[in-house]
Amino acid sequence: MPIKNIFERDDILFELKQKNLLAKYKKAKNFILENHSKLVDLKKRKPQKDEVWQFRIDKQFRAYCYFEKDTLIVFHIDNHQN
Repeated sequence: MPIKNIFERDDILFELKQKNLLAKYKKAKNFILENHSKLVDLKKRKPQKDEVWQFRIDKQFRAYCYFEKDTLIVFHIDNHQN
């Protein structure tokens, strides 16, 4: 299923700016929109019945999201190494 849009809440943008991840996030977002989701490891989280997905921003941080039709909604940024 092609992803047409990726939206994030305002608090997510604030968090990305604080952690100096905004440029890396935008690059990962563009990879997904250009249908190169393997480059950012877009995959469904376990348990799979929850329909929560994740993608890699960099080696340390992940973005958690869910689908609404052909739109991806980012709701959390997590430090994957902690």
